[in-house]
Amino acid sequence: MRVRAALESDAIVLPAIERSAGEVFRTVPGLGWIADDDVQSEAQHRAHARDGTSWVAVDDRNSPFGFLLAEFCGQDFHICELAVRHDKQGRGAGRALFEAAVQCARQRGMTAVTLTTFRDVRWNALLYQRWGFETLVAETLGERLAEILAKEARRGLPGHQRCAMRLTL
Repeated sequence: MRVRAALESDAIVLPAIERSAGEVFRTVPGLGWIADDDVQSEAQHRAHARDGTSWVAVDDRNSPFGFLLAEFCGQDFHICELAVRHDKQGRGAGRALFEAAVQCARQRGMTAVTLTTFRDVRWNALLYQRWGFETLVAETLGERLAEILAKEARRGLPGHQRCAMRLTL
């Protein structure tokens, strides 16, 4: 496995990877519907590839099986989506994608990496804490992260189970 910058031509396979990655939510009571929820579109993936804010984990044939999408938000680099195909999860691809994004953020002089996730799902907040993220409380969220959480709640994600996190660089 290796990680490389995403190409616009990768966009055709990335929505299926996100769908596959979501299958693991079927094991979490009350969150199984996420496996059937909307995913990033090919157009969104192409835009991230053009912006240089998308990476893919690829196999020995250079075929993607995982991806990370991010965006620049002032001095923060925000992770929008991290997905690894269901049959490849738990083997370090997510960590490798995360490290590629952090390296980019550091090279661009960002001060932090942020994301939103589930508080009590073991491959979400608990994993990110092991990677050095801290969970933010309401007073430290800031307007941007508070709005992302509110938008997620409007989309149907259970707000009481969500949190925002920050890794200071």
